Amino acid sequence: MSALAKYLYEQGERVMGYDKTPSNITEQLISMGIPVVFEDSISALPEDFRTPDTQIVYTPALPKDHSQLNYFKTQGNNIKKRAVLLGEVTANTTLFAVAGTHGKTTTASILTHLFAYLNLEFTAFLGGIMNAFQSNFISSGNEYSIVEADEYDYSFHQLSPDFACVTSMDEDHLDVYGNQSNMIKAFQKFADLVDQKVVMAKGLELEGVSYAIEEKAEYFAKNIHPVKSGYLFDLVTPGKVHDGIYLSAIGRHNLSNAIAALALLEIAGLPMEKALPALGTFKGIYRRMELIALENKLLIDDYAHHPTEIRAVFQTVTEFYPDKRNLVVFQPHLFSRTQDFMEDFAQVLDPFDEIVLMDIYPAREKPIEGVSSDVLLERIKNKNKRIIRDKDFHLTVLQSDVDLVLTLGAGDIGTHVQKLKKKQINEI
Repeated sequence: MSALAKYLYEQGERVMGYDKTPSNITEQLISMGIPVVFEDSISALPEDFRTPDTQIVYTPALPKDHSQLNYFKTQGNNIKKRAVLLGEVTANTTLFAVAGTHGKTTTASILTHLFAYLNLEFTAFLGGIMNAFQSNFISSGNEYSIVEADEYDYSFHQLSPDFACVTSMDEDHLDVYGNQSNMIKAFQKFADLVDQKVVMAKGLELEGVSYAIEEKAEYFAKNIHPVKSGYLFDLVTPGKVHDGIYLSAIGRHNLSNAIAALALLEIAGLPMEKALPALGTFKGIYRRMELIALENKLLIDDYAHHPTEIRAVFQTVTEFYPDKRNLVVFQPHLFSRTQDFMEDFAQVLDPFDEIVLMDIYPAREKPIEGVSSDVLLERIKNKNKRIIRDKDFHLTVLQSDVDLVLTLGAGDIGTHVQKLKKKQINEI
């Protein structure tokens, strides 16, 4: 939403927005001259935006009883979903769309980094803040567009991609799809919308150009060696083996995302080989395996909110920091997701040395009876476990005697981390 707001503002439109809580993103928008309100009431809206000719763009993450949205609906304003507007503003460009239940943001951001390195004329609408740009909206022209193709609420069906990538199709968003089979069908329909070629993780039920790490595919990484803050590897493509490439990012899931971005670049006829050195200068993304040095420990902050993502974080920790005692602080995201994956969450959290849960972040949802962090805690077999409230977050992190703290979740846990950073911090 904020990337689109920046785009519209740069196009000369008058823009304002609503968000549930203040954040670095809303501060950035306000500093640009885009008003943001945090109270869901009609009186909070600037009077000149309450008119019937105001164009309304909304995200399905809004609760259905949102009073401002319903005010505009009743008034008869022109209202469209975020995904519809995204489809409209990218329709006349060569569109690269990155889809998948995990890896969208990192893959799209690495692709953006490669485009910037090659000095291409493009605009990227991302779901995360790239550290190098301090933004989720990067624009140098409109020949190409890079977007995240969000599967929630069938949003990605509003796009008209020329090239696309599907990173994963794990079970998720069962409140929309009901089961994984329906979700896979939605991804297959998305792939059918692609005009040119689809890049896909090997093993997915799709037709396209495959990629992988440590197993053969049309594009794959081999001879992978972890180094201090990334990987050295060889890239095998249909036409050539590229030796000794360095990626500045930890986590094999991120290496997989980098291979996907490289494959996208080459299938589009762009100079992939020329862009390979850029992987070594990738500065990462806010809250995607973000490394933060506190006084007496290392903190890794990540958006992981699905069991598969938490498992990937644990695997990264065991690969890069096997000798560090760890503590995970997890804020479950959505009552429905917690209900759907209760047992899976318990299993993937159990191997951490210490486990701390925060209350479920509800976002758009109302509570579900019998679904809570207390219930999840009971399912975890590890005895080193407890629940904390928001006010206890800072002391929990700072007073822990572990060497490594993981803060995971897609709610407002990142805001707590940012407040902690402002107090102590030296970012790596």
